[in-house]
Amino acid sequence: MKPLHIGFAGTPDFGIPCLEAIAQSGHSIDVIYTQPDRPAGRGQKLHESDVKTWAIQHNIPVVQPPHFNEAATRLTLERFNLDVLVVIAYGLILPASVLAIPKYGCINVHASLLPRWRGASPIQHAILSGDTESGITIMEMDRGMDTGAIITQNKLTISAQDTAATLHHKLAQQAAPALMHTLNSLLFQKATWVAQQHAQATHAPKINKQQARLNWQHTAQHLDRQVRAYNPWPMAFFQWQDTPIRVHQAKLVPSQHGVPGEIISLTAQGVTVATGKHTLCLEVIQFPGGKAMPIATWLKSNHLPFSVGMILS
Repeated sequence: MKPLHIGFAGTPDFGIPCLEAIAQSGHSIDVIYTQPDRPAGRGQKLHESDVKTWAIQHNIPVVQPPHFNEAATRLTLERFNLDVLVVIAYGLILPASVLAIPKYGCINVHASLLPRWRGASPIQHAILSGDTESGITIMEMDRGMDTGAIITQNKLTISAQDTAATLHHKLAQQAAPALMHTLNSLLFQKATWVAQQHAQATHAPKINKQQARLNWQHTAQHLDRQVRAYNPWPMAFFQWQDTPIRVHQAKLVPSQHGVPGEIISLTAQGVTVATGKHTLCLEVIQFPGGKAMPIATWLKSNHLPFSVGMILS
């Protein structure tokens, strides 16, 4: 049978393993859609997406519409005569008129076991909620937000040490074989569609920086999940003398010896802080304008401004 003519719509690096897999499969990537270049960094220079960089390196046409409201934008997509459009973390809403253009429609690669964690931040919310498993769902796109029928679903275990960064990497790697299985199922007309159980849906809205602030009244388990879920962005933090201190790495210590926020011990292993239940050991922290460093490194420099008995806010 002839290879599929595929369009790809995505923006961050999460989609790169899938692009690599398609490129090596014999199927054809005819066009790549990605969001318009955005100003970034201190100089606010225009920055192209990771997906656009990959497309340029592989000599694949790139289209960057700000939306799909105009007929001309939809006509451009029609002219590629695609079999399927693969959508991964694109960031733009595709109207029904666009979803109907490819022969087999549009399929989405989502980083959760739908219907759990529909929305923009499924990886972070899975860690925040203490989920023990996550996975990849390949679904048919419809007018709803991650509500389409499931075609393929693969599970993986979330470890107690996983951060959003490590889980992101695992899921991105797992997405590639799941997508290839789905594309081959479409090609050989063996795909099956299973409707989601909408009553079981949970939602994962966008996260913001303020949500990452540590409240020592919470349990150490809750705070540990925050540290892991918000790494690498926006990074968990606490305030010390009006200065935000980022926490890159911490671990649970199952004991309680002080009031919430009190520094219980200060050793090369970390700064141990009392919480609403048990204690949390801060192992790697970062001051504004500085680098993230282990507590042992801070102690060697004699610049760590904390002491046992101090109460952190």
